Amino acid sequence: MLHSKRRPGKLGWRFVVLAIVAMVAVSAVVRGTWLDVFYIPSASMEPYLLTGDRVLVSRTDFAATPIQRGDVVVFDGRGSFAPLHSGKGALADAAQTVGEWLGVAGSDTVYVKRVIGVAGDHIRCCSANGALEINGKPVAESYLHPGDLPSAGPFDAVVPAGRLWLMGDHRSVSLDSRSLLGAPGGGMVSTDKVIGRPIIVLWPFDRFGPLSTAAPTAIPTPKDAH
Repeated sequence: MLHSKRRPGKLGWRFVVLAIVAMVAVSAVVRGTWLDVFYIPSASMEPYLLTGDRVLVSRTDFAATPIQRGDVVVFDGRGSFAPLHSGKGALADAAQTVGEWLGVAGSDTVYVKRVIGVAGDHIRCCSANGALEINGKPVAESYLHPGDLPSAGPFDAVVPAGRLWLMGDHRSVSLDSRSLLGAPGGGMVSTDKVIGRPIIVLWPFDRFGPLSTAAPTAIPTPKDAH
């Protein structure tokens, strides 16, 4: 009799465990192919994204529409922006991975920046009047952090095929393509490394809502850039 009374409890716990495993598996599939959540650990994209924001990222937005100037992208920076290994140790790396998956910790290898140049673009800064130039045309960057210059230091680069020139909106604190011109890849990020586009701020609640995904009209299109 005692054995028969315990069986429903055992079956109940098994059901709970199986349900949790199934939920984790479904979540992993969704986050790996459709939607994912990332934590913003720095101020490099202010005022568009703030430190501490948790954002929902669409992994499918660029499947049918090519990446264009002005798009904000989340990308894997390994091989360009970040080292291949964090070097923190297995336990610390495991804790970091869990924190990233839960959306409560930033990643050492995943970044979010704005696309300034695509394949074939000549990116230069700064012009005589202090503006960023794309293919010889000055760009009015309305998204810049208030008070920031387009760049404190000069740069001049041509974006090769299959690569992107990426910069943060808060230029004075952003580590981006400007800082990595002499590094492997020349500060350019492969389009294959793009994870997706941030579409919604999930947290904090006072910032909950959709993010504008329209590329700023101030960035010249390929047609009017030449």
